[in-house]
Amino acid sequence: MDERIILLVEDNVADFVLIERALQKSGIKNPVLRTKDGMDALDYLLASGRYQERDTSVMPAVVLIDLDLPKMDGLELLRRMRADYRTKLTPVAIFTGSNDEQDLINCYSLGANSYVRKPTDAEEFTQVVQVLVSYWLRLNEPPPPSERIWMHHFEPAGKPT
Repeated sequence: MDERIILLVEDNVADFVLIERALQKSGIKNPVLRTKDGMDALDYLLASGRYQERDTSVMPAVVLIDLDLPKMDGLELLRRMRADYRTKLTPVAIFTGSNDEQDLINCYSLGANSYVRKPTDAEEFTQVVQVLVSYWLRLNEPPPPSERIWMHHFEPAGKPT
């Protein structure tokens, strides 16, 4: 059974419940970790703060990020993820209600792998979540752990300074 985590960065409780239901309906059993803001998500990804004991060799299969978040918005979270060698290649799908073309451009410019607008219709929302997550879990070939990437691309010192 696939145990890769889905990291969901979503502050809206109603959207979180819809996403959970969609995953259950589609038979996806992967654990879902929800963080309510960008700071908490970054702490999880980088094993800091309350997640400092987390095993960083196990990264999420995909990070689903809403743009409108408290403390640190989705764009800043994406910017920081792509700036850190440990999360640079972690698959990121922006899942947002934003219709702003500049948000779309900014997300792809910062390294988002996907940008999906949240439908307003509950049934369509469910279908979109099922397709989106199924792609990342069943079809996409994830990058190797960051430590292996850096070992292959850098001198024996390994990590960048």
